[in-house]
Amino acid sequence: MLNRMSASAEGPSTEWAALAAELLQARRTVLPRRLVEPGPDAAQRHAILMAASAAPDHGQLLPWRFIEVPLARRGELAEAFAQALLERDATAKAEELERAREKAFRAPWLMLAVVDGERGDDPEVDLSERILSAGCAVQNLLLMATALGFGSALTSGKALKSDALRRLFGLLESEQALCFISIGTVVSHKAGRPRPVVADYFQCLGEPGADQPRRDKAPCTRQEDIQSSIPLDPQGRALPPGRR
Repeated sequence: MLNRMSASAEGPSTEWAALAAELLQARRTVLPRRLVEPGPDAAQRHAILMAASAAPDHGQLLPWRFIEVPLARRGELAEAFAQALLERDATAKAEELERAREKAFRAPWLMLAVVDGERGDDPEVDLSERILSAGCAVQNLLLMATALGFGSALTSGKALKSDALRRLFGLLESEQALCFISIGTVVSHKAGRPRPVVADYFQCLGEPGADQPRRDKAPCTRQEDIQSSIPLDPQGRALPPGRR
């Protein structure tokens, strides 16, 4: 494996590109209620967390961290969710509070992603850069979880900004809770949502209408040139090396 990686670093590798494309397309959001045991074991969790370290990090500030919520502490999270709802709506009904609590018990592995707007000694790295780095770290986690055969999801909501949740996780004033990350075995598969095509989000500076979202124009790089570099199946998915 190391030899293959070293070789790929010396020049383009169609094999590695196909594997990467297959992994990227395989990642799908699976709702936490459809994620069950078994979750990742200790070695798999370490591999998933190590993937985060490859994220871009301007100034090596490490402005993000992940906080695991073990099963033994899910009850505390459930009460924080209920209190967060009461902070927003003091008249919330018992069944609404119970639904809020129930969310804490989904998925065997649950983590909170946190970003710090002040960590480090480089004021030039603003919050947007820090959040971008955290997003890359989160995506790396999801991709490694997918590679190991697990499903995953990101969840957010108003509770992330609540005093109850901030107290539970001991967040600093400079920290923000970004999202929860749920990982586990997929109990039932559903068809994934359609992915956007390149023309939906790629534009060329200087083109007419470049200041407007692209909907029906071809990108600067011809799509057929991109597709020709990686063998695809009839559904447009990258073919593994052994199936070409």
